[in-house]
Amino acid sequence: MKPNYGRTVLIRFFNEKPEGAKQRVAHMYKFLKMIVVGISAFLFSLPAYGEQAPKEQIKGLDEQVQEIKTDVLSIATELNRLEEKLLYPSDTQVAIFVSLAEGDKSRLDAVDIELDGTSVAHHLYTFKELEALQKGGVQRIYVGNIRTGDHALQVTVQGKTEGDSDFRKGERFTITKNIGPKLVGVVAGGKTVTLKDW
Repeated sequence: MKPNYGRTVLIRFFNEKPEGAKQRVAHMYKFLKMIVVGISAFLFSLPAYGEQAPKEQIKGLDEQVQEIKTDVLSIATELNRLEEKLLYPSDTQVAIFVSLAEGDKSRLDAVDIELDGTSVAHHLYTFKELEALQKGGVQRIYVGNIRTGDHALQVTVQGKTEGDSDFRKGERFTITKNIGPKLVGVVAGGKTVTLKDW
């Protein structure tokens, strides 16, 4: 037969003197009070812990979203490159670039490009684009396909001179397309428009 410890405690509790019983009740009350305070503190800390977990999960999700965005951008870049190879094979490809004459202080407003009598490009420049050109930047204004042989190129530039007067300058050129890609540079300035092969 197993001893019943709970019954033994109760018998001892009730057989003690009244002063001892009061002390024991006071100790039990303090003990229960500490248990209630501890449980309450634990329960109040649960919402804070619950908030930390989703924040960490959200941070992890944000990192995953950024990785996916990076992957999508790299895939889009690769697709653009492949599309350009398919649409503009190197044997028939012509690319026209625009730059500003070195040291030229005029402000370029617009460039029109005609190839074999057909308008192929027209661009109005923003302040940032103009600033980039003035710092030595080059803009690819047109990419297309043409057959081998001679082709007529008409370039018209519009803008303002250093003295703030309007100018419009047009030049005709003949470009020769051989097998392989053709790169043509248009150098625009307030007084001249020149062409150079790259």
